[in-house]
Amino acid sequence: MPTPEPRIPTTAGAGPMSYAIFQLARAHRAHAATLLRAMDLHPGQELLLMQLFDRDGQTQSELLECLGVDHSTISKALRRMQDAGLVVREPAAHDRRVMVVHLTDKGRAMREPIAALWQALEETSARNLSEQQAESFVETAYAITEAIGSRALPQEESA
Repeated sequence: MPTPEPRIPTTAGAGPMSYAIFQLARAHRAHAATLLRAMDLHPGQELLLMQLFDRDGQTQSELLECLGVDHSTISKALRRMQDAGLVVREPAAHDRRVMVVHLTDKGRAMREPIAALWQALEETSARNLSEQQAESFVETAYAITEAIGSRALPQEESA
């Protein structure tokens, strides 16, 4: 049975690509959230864990910079993760105001389940794409991300 055409609001017709990105992001996040819930994780926590798998003992500021989210989002996620026994936060030796995040044994044990989850999410996402389409999509997505990230700020545009 063919997939029905999405109903695009007329106002969104001025930005069909942007609306498609919104729909894609929403569907992808919802599916990921379902998979993560089965692991007792909230969306985004797996990304924090992935960063720590690559380099344990990062500061909250380093994690914030890697993920591009605000301070309150990182703090809330890390608090939940600490309560779940996945990480510990402790003051840095060089500056007691700086918090360093370390994986616990339970957190380290999440590496393989998260890799499996990510692979399942990838397989579902690319199920209807050829290998060339999947590669092209990744390239296009990063090009769009770069374009958005390098946009001129409003005060620069008016100068």
